[in-house]
Amino acid sequence: MLSNLSGGDLLVVLVSIIVSLTIHEAMHGFMAHWLGDDTAHREGRLTLNPLAHIDTVTTILLPMVLILLHAPPILAAKPVPFNPDRLKYDEYGAALVALAGPLTNLALAALAALVFRGWGSELSSTINNAIVIFTSINIGFFVFNMIPFPPLDGSRLLYAFAPEPLRGVMDQIEAAGFMFLLIVLLFGFQFIAGPVGNIMESFLRFLLV
Repeated sequence: MLSNLSGGDLLVVLVSIIVSLTIHEAMHGFMAHWLGDDTAHREGRLTLNPLAHIDTVTTILLPMVLILLHAPPILAAKPVPFNPDRLKYDEYGAALVALAGPLTNLALAALAALVFRGWGSELSSTINNAIVIFTSINIGFFVFNMIPFPPLDGSRLLYAFAPEPLRGVMDQIEAAGFMFLLIVLLFGFQFIAGPVGNIMESFLRFLLV
């Protein structure tokens, strides 16, 4: 897929990913701070500086290796730390912190689509193409992160309402870390790609068409 992109499109993809991931992660921190936990603030994560949120392994090296292996280019930013015990509303507060990231991506996609639909006829094809790419990436981040599988953001929403037995299973999965999620995604990609792609297409059609 990436091999079919022009140099200009590839640059737009990279910039869109960096901008979208940065705002996504910063909003986790701002929401946690608003709910009473200053962990992200103390660790310098309440910033729109991409360097504070980029992880050398999961943001840069991992997708590069996966692309070389002709695998889906999965990547992740450095998770924003927060202390659930210091948040208002207990597990519901933790769910709000988690949702702040993907909902921000949805808002960014909606704003970009608003520009596209409102002024697209007056903009150049290059700018319109960049807007579509930016919108698509943010919808992708929104849909992917809302999958209710730990440690993805959507799992926090499920956790807040889940019965104790399910919470115990989710705790064990989250304890296994990002690498377990990566293995699940790589081996289950053929089963996940279809539903995720259909949901993304529905959002994009609603926003852009």
